[in-house]
Amino acid sequence: MTDVTDKVERAIARFERVARNIDERDSPSRDAARRERQRLNAGLGRTVVRIAVAVALIWLATIILGLVMPIGMFGFLAALLVTGVVAAVLIASGGRLAVSAPAPAADLPNGAMVERFDSYVYRTRAALPAPARAELDAIAQLLPSLKQTLSRLETLDPAAQDARRLMSIHLPGLIERYERVPPAYRGERDGEGKTVDQRLVEGLSAGRAALAETSEQLARADVAALETQGRFIQSRYGEQGVAGEDAPST
Repeated sequence: MTDVTDKVERAIARFERVARNIDERDSPSRDAARRERQRLNAGLGRTVVRIAVAVALIWLATIILGLVMPIGMFGFLAALLVTGVVAAVLIASGGRLAVSAPAPAADLPNGAMVERFDSYVYRTRAALPAPARAELDAIAQLLPSLKQTLSRLETLDPAAQDARRLMSIHLPGLIERYERVPPAYRGERDGEGKTVDQRLVEGLSAGRAALAETSEQLARADVAALETQGRFIQSRYGEQGVAGEDAPST
């Protein structure tokens, strides 16, 4: 009986791996993975630059100290040790950021907050049920355009506040509360007949709708501003306006 159970569990595990691989090939997941790779590459580049700057400063200080007073072999070894320790610390800090993607801090600028939330969504989705992953994928599709519109706004701009609260507090809080519920209790129904999984999906769906509404409002405001500017230029510098200005006075 135990062998049969083990075989069934292994078959289920294989099916889940295959389903996850198929899911990762879907367009929203693929786009999110591409953005995450770009962020990781950018983070690696920043780490390399920080290490290079730190090493240069350490050895510049060592050279200056050596010109003032002899440092000897022990001083040289000490500089090597300091270089190794600093490089290890910088590499470790960069590695922690790459492995884990915490929820966005509430004080981040708008563009950086969207980037951090995008990474958080990508790294969180694998631990959630399929309907919740679909909602996260739909949210991820909104984020590139939302970043473009939010990046030009100030942090305290009222138009950005709801989106900022959703990305830094409400949606991460919903996911974290879901993860705290033991899997054995996620199928139980509450007073309204809904399971924990259903509550999660409904909350993510509401957050997605709110982010979509904010993104649309900001985009429509840009369209209206462009239309107004275009009409002004047309009325001020259109053919009739230019001809009128160039016409000789009588």
